[in-house]
Amino acid sequence: MPGTLFIVATPIGNLEDITERALRVLREVDLIACEDTRHTRLLLSRFGIKTKTISYHEHNERERSEELCRALESGKNVALVSDAGTPVISDPGFRIVNAAIQLGISIVPIPGATAFVAALAASGLPSDQFFFAGFLPARANARRAMLEELSAIPATLIFYEAPHRIAATLKNARSVLGNRLAVVARELTKLHEEIARGSLDELAQRFADKARARGEMVLLISGASETEMLARDKSEDAPARLAKRVTELESEGLDSKAALKKAARELGMKRAEAYRLMVAHKKPRS
Repeated sequence: MPGTLFIVATPIGNLEDITERALRVLREVDLIACEDTRHTRLLLSRFGIKTKTISYHEHNERERSEELCRALESGKNVALVSDAGTPVISDPGFRIVNAAIQLGISIVPIPGATAFVAALAASGLPSDQFFFAGFLPARANARRAMLEELSAIPATLIFYEAPHRIAATLKNARSVLGNRLAVVARELTKLHEEIARGSLDELAQRFADKARARGEMVLLISGASETEMLARDKSEDAPARLAKRVTELESEGLDSKAALKKAARELGMKRAEAYRLMVAHKKPRS
């Protein structure tokens, strides 16, 4: 009989957040695969657990997945843990989970702490719908492009961010998304836990002070409002509406120049803007 792969959540700071079930599983399995064996050994020592550990991180994930799957096939039970929180969530683990699925190995999640869930619960932002996007790109241009892609989502946006980038990220978010409500939750469950709420402008000013930008961070930003979505739809439909009206006026006998001028006036556009939209509308078709 093959063994079982347990996905075990560990505390994100406060060791009291470990569950009794997680402790039992960590004691009973044959092997614990951990992101950093030294870090995990501190947790295990705290609870008197002496199970053998093996490293499993982003740099050896491919090789270790094969090795661990052989152990599972031979009947050994393996627990996967990350340095903090739930494995696979913006942490290594995806490869071994999928490999185990392909081999028909049983996978059992052992729930526990997850930083972005704790942050969302205390944020005060809408939680009925949310979009967790993990870490934003390190480079400013790529970060802005990703924020632009997510700007129309009408759900709370959630990211993990490094302290040395939080100020720049907040400024980028302000310029791309507008001055939305946001929350920065840092050092959750630890001694210096802080949940800072305010507009993106206010938070950008607050965390411009490097002394305040410390520790593990979760950034939450309110989703696109109904007004923003309507404005976006209107903006995206403008070329099509303009082209349709120009066609109608031309069919009524106006020449193209006069039709464009009249359609622009009716739709509240400047003539130069209308001309630009018409050119952009025709390019894809041509």
